[in-house]
Amino acid sequence: MTRKTGKKAKARKARPAQDPVRAHLAERGSPDPVVKAGLAGLVGQWEDFAKAVGKRYDLGIEDYLNDLDVRQLIADVWDLAAVASTRRLAGRLAAADKRVRAATKAAAACLWGSKVAKREAYTPEANWWYYALPKRAGAELREAVAEVS
Repeated sequence: MTRKTGKKAKARKARPAQDPVRAHLAERGSPDPVVKAGLAGLVGQWEDFAKAVGKRYDLGIEDYLNDLDVRQLIADVWDLAAVASTRRLAGRLAAADKRVRAATKAAAACLWGSKVAKREAYTPEANWWYYALPKRAGAELREAVAEVS
């Protein structure tokens, strides 16, 4: 095919559709490494947290909520992911969830507080991670949670 200039037109490479998970994470303002890693990266982070929380959680409430937000991001993007991805990651996610549930106990209320829970429609059933405290929490986290409750 030639243009009016007589030069051959370059074939355009088809761009693959943008990964909807990464697009959603970028839209939410997630850091570039999180966006780049996508759903598999989030599941990996949750697995790391599951291992750590089972030992002893010595960080404070902000770090703990950041760790729990990873699980919320997974829930938010799960249905956007390709079926092949969710099939591949479902077992890993279930195993990490089981570890976290075993290492935590029920909190009296949503750890983000009642205003956020209401605004975001968080429930103990659907968003159980926000209603769970490490059984082996350090003093800083225990004190912060006492203030939220």
